Amino acid sequence: MITSTQLTGSTITVPSLVFTATTTGAPIGGGVTAQTTAITTMVLCNTGTPDVTDESVDTCAVNIHLVKNGDTAAADNLIVSNLTIPAGETVFFSDEKIVLDGGDQVWIGTSAANLVTATISTLAV
Repeated sequence: MITSTQLTGSTITVPSLVFTATTTGAPIGGGVTAQTTAITTMVLCNTGTPDVTDESVDTCAVNIHLVKNGDTAAADNLIVSNLTIPAGETVFFSDEKIVLDGGDQVWIGTSAANLVTATISTLAV
């Protein structure tokens, strides 16, 4: 499954929900535990227009939180802090897989509204 979300918040410390792992469906392999979801790729794209004379124009910082079901985004689940994404650039997280239990969430805060689109590709495991 692929989901895309344009991040409309403009405060890096107040993140927005971008993904919730499913809590429905049978577990794979006949196990008795709830289904889990693996994030196979996370892509953050700064859609701002680059300015060749001023690299700081439309630059955006992001924070990423992996939040356990029932918890809230906080310092103890922050996995990426103040990552700077220049205008027109894209950042890929695809080398490692992130396994989430049903109801776990991804929250992302940005320093500028409407500049970053988050795309998450997942697989049931």
